[in-house]
Amino acid sequence: MPQGKPETVPDDGLTTRQRRRQPVLAVHTGQGKGKSTAAFGMALRAWSAGWPIVVYQFVKSPKWKVGEEAALRALGETGKGGHVTWHKMGEGWSWIQRPGTERDHAAEAAEGWAQIKRDLAAESYRFYVLDEFTYPMKWGWVDVADVVATLRDRPDGQHVVVTGRDAPAALVDLADLVTDMTKVKHPMDAGRKGQQGIEW
Repeated sequence: MPQGKPETVPDDGLTTRQRRRQPVLAVHTGQGKGKSTAAFGMALRAWSAGWPIVVYQFVKSPKWKVGEEAALRALGETGKGGHVTWHKMGEGWSWIQRPGTERDHAAEAAEGWAQIKRDLAAESYRFYVLDEFTYPMKWGWVDVADVVATLRDRPDGQHVVVTGRDAPAALVDLADLVTDMTKVKHPMDAGRKGQQGIEW
């Protein structure tokens, strides 16, 4: 794609304007850092375009301070771009959950997915970030086939980006844009801890 131009254009009768307005399903997966960061970068562009945005953050505690949330919420309140809505749908990563709490996390993930389905059906937003959403699918808390069918059949004009490691093959096959973040080197390899302004 030199200079952002497709190598071939299908003979389907669509105009350039129509091609520029097709909804995108993006998946950011892989073992490397930057999956959520890239999704929030897309959300900034959506905000600038004036689109209403919703973020569903799965398996991250409501108590955690997330820099992207603070920035996007502040931008959403300026009245200059799109409005931003933010939901946190979990209480922490699986490996730091307290024993006996998994059922609550599963129910919360299922509740979050049910709300996403309602939002898509109602066309409540133009841009959706489903952050760390691959994990509820991987852990069996949300049915992959239901996710694929819902995203495939969503009303036109809604862009969705899903982040997280180990994206299911069916979701990858459906997506228009898939990026696999590959880790080459990370500060944690040398025993360094995550730091503010870099990881959150």
